[in-house]
Amino acid sequence: MTINEIQDEIIEEFSEIEDWMDRYQLIIDLGEEGDVLPAGEKNETNLIDGCQSRVWIVCDQNPDGTLTFRGESDALIVKGLVCLLLRVVNGHTPEEIRDADLYFIPQIGLAENLSPTRSNGLLAMIKRIKAYAVALSA
Repeated sequence: MTINEIQDEIIEEFSEIEDWMDRYQLIIDLGEEGDVLPAGEKNETNLIDGCQSRVWIVCDQNPDGTLTFRGESDALIVKGLVCLLLRVVNGHTPEEIRDADLYFIPQIGLAENLSPTRSNGLLAMIKRIKAYAVALSA
């Protein structure tokens, strides 16, 4: 699936849930199912600055050139946001990730329903992912 197809799928999933408390619960549930990083990867290099909670994101380049990100947070809702974001970008080339317009965030209402500090943290995560993509672009 393309990045846009994945975003459209997420938008569709969230459109079926009208109540924001239920949407928050879905995000928390995603966090409960997300990655658990080894202690050695929870370091200053992988820590995302600008997040209210502690968030770590690790990037691996696959043999075919695509990227796989893994992430974790000490807050379940933030870990769920990490999972949503990584669902969109994982398995794509650095160029696709670098050039992607992550329109699903405003479309599902995250921008206006997260606290300002969580919104800033989400932007910091996107910035880090895009920085990895730029650094690894051909």
